[in-house]
Amino acid sequence: MSGQPTALKSVTFHGLEPGPRLIVLGAVHGNELCGTEATERLQAELESGERELLRGTLTLVPRTNPLAVQRNQRMGERNLNRNLRVTEDPQDFEDRIANRLCPLLAAHDVLLDLHSFHTGGQPFIMLGPRDNDGELEPFSQAAEEQALAACLGPRRMVEGWLDTYARGVEKRMKNPNASHRAQILSTDPSYGIGTTEYMRSQGGYGVTLECGQHDDPQAPEVAYKAIINALAQLAMLPQRATPGQADPEVLRLVEVIDRDHPDDAFAREWKSFDPLTRGDLIGVRADGTEVRAPEDGFIVFPNPNSLPGNEWFYRAEFSDREVPPGPQ
Repeated sequence: MSGQPTALKSVTFHGLEPGPRLIVLGAVHGNELCGTEATERLQAELESGERELLRGTLTLVPRTNPLAVQRNQRMGERNLNRNLRVTEDPQDFEDRIANRLCPLLAAHDVLLDLHSFHTGGQPFIMLGPRDNDGELEPFSQAAEEQALAACLGPRRMVEGWLDTYARGVEKRMKNPNASHRAQILSTDPSYGIGTTEYMRSQGGYGVTLECGQHDDPQAPEVAYKAIINALAQLAMLPQRATPGQADPEVLRLVEVIDRDHPDDAFAREWKSFDPLTRGDLIGVRADGTEVRAPEDGFIVFPNPNSLPGNEWFYRAEFSDREVPPGPQ
């Protein structure tokens, strides 16, 4: 533990009138700092009186994974946004962070988790499931979550994370190239649980906003505007949200493909949501096996530097889900 951070910093503002409890996370992944900049900007405005919180509770966590931030990399010792839960026997830094973060999430009603991505592309929103009473991720607040998503700014929304990840885990468990730690985590019941999934399991709702490429100078502005719009949507600020999306586009994740070997390589420099036509060559495995698109769709989260046994890319298709437009 020598040299590792020993605390998780959060800043909470309490409105003098009752209202929603919103928590905003930055840097769940340590090289995704748009949320850090945005939350610290808002904190300064609230402390100076430039902005006023009317009601409810606002908690800002600028550096959710401080070890990963310290190292300027995606994770400290593992991916914090997987297997997120409270554990009595923490095995790594992220387990210890989770033991503080999970109760913090559970004490709130709404979550906005701010991220960025590796390759180029436009900002987008990760939606949770539709209302359901299934075993994987039962949920009853899809309407509230969709209303939040529609006011944030980006037009494109993506659903289907947890069930797609669950199917991917079934394959990963059999992959001899996955690290021992990855195989242990993959067999855990909490395999695909990240911040938003944990939030829903505690009776709240929330979305992940992917604000753009890591180094995009506009990403912190996308993150900041989203926080302001979320606060306005929840009537926690004395202003209306800026006009939302009139025609949200919803895609559904249908497949996750892992990288098996360090020499697995993409056939081209892919960006999130580059279109795929059935039969397109996506990449080539180390043994020469071609990876081709089985159907028309889109590539999502392509990561040419992913570790063996971890996600290489996702594939998405158009969804039949209808999300009402945001405030106009």
